[in-house]
Amino acid sequence: MGQITVRLNGYSYTIGCHDGEERYLQDLAKQVERRIDRVRRLGTQGGEAWTLVMASLLMADELHDLAQEILPSTTSERVQRADRLIAENEVREQKLILIAERAEGIAAELESP
Repeated sequence: MGQITVRLNGYSYTIGCHDGEERYLQDLAKQVERRIDRVRRLGTQGGEAWTLVMASLLMADELHDLAQEILPSTTSERVQRADRLIAENEVREQKLILIAERAEGIAAELESP
């Protein structure tokens, strides 16, 4: 198991990782540090947590924009339609269970003397 130390916003953090992932984590830390630098350039002063939250929000905004570019607009519509169909099928399943139970009850009555 590997371990690296990354420096973010002037603080060092030791992070465990799988062997061979050290370089990748260093690259990720550089990405985060770039966003931290961007937050600092905005000129507002905040503490450590505030700066990291703002950097996280910048990254989340970038991910959101990328997702919007990658996923066609019909994808969310299809997901919503699939969710509706799943819900409808669950209702149908419950109705079928009730019908089957009633049919079994009727069959049991017909079989009894």
